[in-house]
Amino acid sequence: MAGVGKLLKQAQKMQRSIEGLQSQLAAKELDFSRGGGAVQVKINGAGQFMALKLDAEFLKEDAATVAGEILAAVQEAAAAAKKCNEEEMAKVTSAFQMPGMF
Repeated sequence: MAGVGKLLKQAQKMQRSIEGLQSQLAAKELDFSRGGGAVQVKINGAGQFMALKLDAEFLKEDAATVAGEILAAVQEAAAAAKKCNEEEMAKVTSAFQMPGMF
């Protein structure tokens, strides 16, 4: 059963690596803007929204335009955070090979 012990140690090491990466992603901030900077979104690498700033002059535009730009900025930020998270997680998990898995 030496193989099982090795697998267990490898899994524990991967778990520690993932936990460390999650902390790094939570600390990484990504900034996005739309509408010439009228809408600014800040999100971390873990996908948590940190801030939303709207230019006061932009709010004078019609509601559909404002809503569309806010939605686009949020979607762009969320997609980028997800991509960042997946890329970083792939780096960590690819270093560990489990026999018989994929």
